[in-house]
Amino acid sequence: MVILLDADNCSSYITPLLQRFYLSPLYGLEFAIGLIGNLVVVLGYVFCLPAWKSTNVYLFNLSVSDLIFLCTLPELSYNYAYNQNKFNSALCVINRYILFVNLYSSILFMMWVSVDRYLLLCHPQREHILLTLKAAVYITILNWIWVNAQIAPLIVFIIQDLDQNGWTVCRDFASLGDAKGLLIYSVVLTITGYVMPLVALFISSQRMVSVLTKREEVLGTSFQRPVRIVRIAAILFLVSYTPVHIMRNMRVASRLPKLKFSQCSMDYINAVYTVTRPIIFANSAINPVFYFLMTDSFKEALQEKWGQLKRILMTKS
Repeated sequence: MVILLDADNCSSYITPLLQRFYLSPLYGLEFAIGLIGNLVVVLGYVFCLPAWKSTNVYLFNLSVSDLIFLCTLPELSYNYAYNQNKFNSALCVINRYILFVNLYSSILFMMWVSVDRYLLLCHPQREHILLTLKAAVYITILNWIWVNAQIAPLIVFIIQDLDQNGWTVCRDFASLGDAKGLLIYSVVLTITGYVMPLVALFISSQRMVSVLTKREEVLGTSFQRPVRIVRIAAILFLVSYTPVHIMRNMRVASRLPKLKFSQCSMDYINAVYTVTRPIIFANSAINPVFYFLMTDSFKEALQEKWGQLKRILMTKS
């Protein structure tokens, strides 16, 4: 197949190819891996953990958020695989709403897990008010309210865009309606939904590493494993979430008439933005590993329940 290019439309074919042969399989893979891991975590918390603490509340909500979020990927994978941009408008709104609410709630709960672990290091007897189970429940409720408030304007943009195209085409975030208003909203969402939690996560992570390093020097006990886990979690957060937020804002900005981007440049920016999108979703598939590594109580409860299940199966056989 020969593809003819012109100066004004030099790369418009790239994004459709990426959507079909890159987004679709990766979304399907992330769903398959993430579903199993997060489902194990959710069921483990519900059936295996007898006593909950503040950390468990955040991790449970994080896993539920990731699980719900991942359930939006099969539809996206199917649509991109078969180039189906036109589908039910109500489904478009619901899918995007679920996707972004749970994406940004996941960011917040990751931040609170980090803050909680730092406070626990400084207050091992849990005398700090934020380490109580009651405080964790209140914070969780406020988190969900806050994220829903953040995503509400996006639903307005989606509905306006659907109205403009006859309620048939469901576009991605960066391709919606009025670029000027969307850019303002995207930047605000990036700052409040990503940058601020990122700063809080890195500050708490750095302080955790500092406390563990000082205790290692005083006690002579190695804390390299928890230090590595904290650092890896912070780096993964930065690597997985940063590219898509940068490229989303660049993609929206490139659509502004005043900036006079060529169609070729806009196509390339959109292609790079498309490449970054599965990277942020991969974090939800990786998170269960850290649930298992960060909380010994959950790990022990899961192992104990698995041992009980094996003994029951062996007795019946």
